[in-house]
Amino acid sequence: MHENTSAISREALLVEANKVIREHEDYMHGMLATDVEQKGNVLVFRGEFFMDDDGLPTRKTTAVFNMFKHLAHLFSEKYHLVD
Repeated sequence: MHENTSAISREALLVEANKVIREHEDYMHGMLATDVEQKGNVLVFRGEFFMDDDGLPTRKTTAVFNMFKHLAHLFSEKYHLVD
């Protein structure tokens, strides 16, 4: 299943992911990946989604969702989690 990817710990992957986030042109203050899990061959990143007081998405919510999607594409091709 993971023949073409390298093993990486959750902690090491989060360090790499947050470096990518901070250096990305769409970075907004507060964007941070706080968790990642393996769903088949896809790495799913999680963190604060910045909903408004009514629990509705904001402009920042969309930016964070797109960033986590970018991370999934970028890192799922390279890594798989080891636990």
